[in-house]
Amino acid sequence: MSREQMSSTETVAAVGATAGYGLSGLVERLRRMAGPPTFGELNALLTGVEVTADELRPYVSFKEGTYARHRVHLGPHAELLVLCWRPGQRTPIHDHAGSYGAVRVLRGVMWETLFEMEGAEGLLYQSGREWTPGHVTGADVPDIHQLGNPDVSGRDLVTLHLYAPPLASLNVYKVGRTESTSTLWMNSWNPTI
Repeated sequence: MSREQMSSTETVAAVGATAGYGLSGLVERLRRMAGPPTFGELNALLTGVEVTADELRPYVSFKEGTYARHRVHLGPHAELLVLCWRPGQRTPIHDHAGSYGAVRVLRGVMWETLFEMEGAEGLLYQSGREWTPGHVTGADVPDIHQLGNPDVSGRDLVTLHLYAPPLASLNVYKVGRTESTSTLWMNSWNPTI
């Protein structure tokens, strides 16, 4: 498993991207790609984007009971989403079933819990960490984690997610189990796409 936190302009420059483009500029870069972006390019693209409140507004709405997913772009090589979380909302423990991804915190605080499959012991807690606005975190395949808004003060969380290839499904896990317990197909399970 390869996990990275990226937030430097050196990372952006390393893949030939220019820092300072907006959400529409990011979508245009994704449309022009001849093939799937590399793991490093995913992280660099989210590191370089500067999302304005006006650009973000059409994608920010919340649901009660579960977080909301709003698709910004779906192409043959990548998918870009804005996720909106009320306090206490979180994903199931999951992997990305062959896709790799990057997440940038736009507003609020995101909690990420990492898990590792340990043979006969099954899925075990590995570590947890908190991400604040501007931070980009990414995970190569395989990665089993859970994301959420741990905030108890009532603050909402808004995150930007970039996946390559586009998410087809998620495998869901439970601690102590040696294999996934179910599969969520993204064309049928999609809180507010």
